[in-house]
Amino acid sequence: MNQTELRPPSKMKWYLNVLLLLALLIGSSYQTDASLLLLVTGTGEMGKLLAEMFPPDWSYLDVIWKPMLQTVQMAIVGTTIGGIMAIPLAFFAANNVFSSKLLHTVSRFVMNLIRTVPELLFAGIFVAIFGLGPFAGVLAITFFSFALISKLTYEAIEAIDRGPLEAMTAVGANKLQWIHFGITPQIIAHYITFFLYTFEVNIRAAAVLGLVGAGGIGLFLDRSLNQLRYDRASIIILATLAIVLIIDFVSSRIRERML
Repeated sequence: MNQTELRPPSKMKWYLNVLLLLALLIGSSYQTDASLLLLVTGTGEMGKLLAEMFPPDWSYLDVIWKPMLQTVQMAIVGTTIGGIMAIPLAFFAANNVFSSKLLHTVSRFVMNLIRTVPELLFAGIFVAIFGLGPFAGVLAITFFSFALISKLTYEAIEAIDRGPLEAMTAVGANKLQWIHFGITPQIIAHYITFFLYTFEVNIRAAAVLGLVGAGGIGLFLDRSLNQLRYDRASIIILATLAIVLIIDFVSSRIRERML
């Protein structure tokens, strides 16, 4: 009996994939002027900038604590409103909750459209409409949170165990009972995780929105950079870092209790 000779799989496909990735990397680097040599030669200027940032101007804390608090408040309000708005859209987009393809398509189009626009652009648009101030920043954070949380939540809904849903359908449960008793218990922990993650992201984003006049600590950061007061910019960065670390610690403890 003839035995078929076993041969190792050809590595040609692997080599071609590596060559393709290298070509894309080199081509993209060339088109964007991304140069490792330029990075190395610029370390001297980066060192000078860091030297001007330290020691930080600790007295500037008396000036920035109120706008820093306003930044956190913007993130709280925007994330909360966006998170609440995201709940119905997430259910509409999930194909295991509603059978209408039109409803799925429209819902997913809305969330993808809003996710396409960055927060900074939203802030610029709302500043042009409503004027300078934190209200424009809150609206920008709301739209970003709405799109992100709805996207993550609808994907979590589609991944749930369908067994409880089929059992509830068999005993004649209506759609609201189906959602309340069959879906919500399976996704509530995930939803809270998505909400807290988005809130952490929005703290960082809210600190930048002030660069376009949307309130918060970003206004003072922009002013410090324009005045070349890097010692004040460093204290703003350190204060923002402290806030982010505290929020990350608290949210991590909440997630550990939920999951």
